[in-house]
Amino acid sequence: MGKSFKTVGLMTHYRSQGVLETLQSLEKLLIQRNIHIVLEEQTASFLAEKGFPVSHGKEFGHDCDLIISIGGDGSFLNAAHCAMNYDIPILGVNRGTLGFLADIQPHQLEEKLDQVLAGEFSEEKRFVFQTQVMENNQPTFVEQAINDVVLKQGNIPNMLEFEIFIDDESVCLENADGLIIATPTGSTAYALSGGGPILHPTLDALVLLPMFSHTLSSRPIVVSAHSKVSVHVTGNNQSSPTLRCDGKSETLIPPGQHFTITQSPQALRLIHPNSYNYYQSLRDKLGWGSRKKTGDV
Repeated sequence: MGKSFKTVGLMTHYRSQGVLETLQSLEKLLIQRNIHIVLEEQTASFLAEKGFPVSHGKEFGHDCDLIISIGGDGSFLNAAHCAMNYDIPILGVNRGTLGFLADIQPHQLEEKLDQVLAGEFSEEKRFVFQTQVMENNQPTFVEQAINDVVLKQGNIPNMLEFEIFIDDESVCLENADGLIIATPTGSTAYALSGGGPILHPTLDALVLLPMFSHTLSSRPIVVSAHSKVSVHVTGNNQSSPTLRCDGKSETLIPPGQHFTITQSPQALRLIHPNSYNYYQSLRDKLGWGSRKKTGDV
């Protein structure tokens, strides 16, 4: 038996009919099982019925034992940042397109929820980036990233020039449209569309993927998650590129400045129903073929 979840926080950032139907079904199931419900502020605004406690802003998750996200991976990431703030686990119900991070499909909701509430689940910890932008050796921007950190062009559509350092050793000077630095969790997101490798989530590793590099020999590189990665935006750039963490928090990096990425002391705690299989998830989400059983036509 696993931990007993007495208070569950519900969160979504979408108001589509499918999301609202799943949210209402989830509320009903939790009430029937005597589970206390807390709604994130925006999620509560989507619902006509009132009466549930509402948690505001960064306080969401404070009084919860578990957070359940309803939606796609974007919704999951927003909820996951809340969960990390209070070191509580998160479970995803998929109402998005791919939903790599959301294990439960809507038609499985009651069955899988009962398994989790009965303690029939596994918990997985995934490492997280800490990103700092430095100016005069002082951090001016500090953010956590579960999926990726992306450096992209500014207002002027020219290639970026930046130098990558790993553990203070120069790796390369790049001229490219940008750079994606992804965790194993994020290796199936933006980095995958850019041609990066899929990293198994148990790996303590990160991938650096230049975007449309001017050097044909430029390739993704996988390094230890315990490395310190520094990216220096050279003074030769005509504009300030944008640095974005998990597609939301962002800042500008003026020419001549740099940012660093290190492993965060925080971790993401994921809940998986016992039936979860990582490779099955890849087959389902990416449309990979699977071996036919003997006798199949």
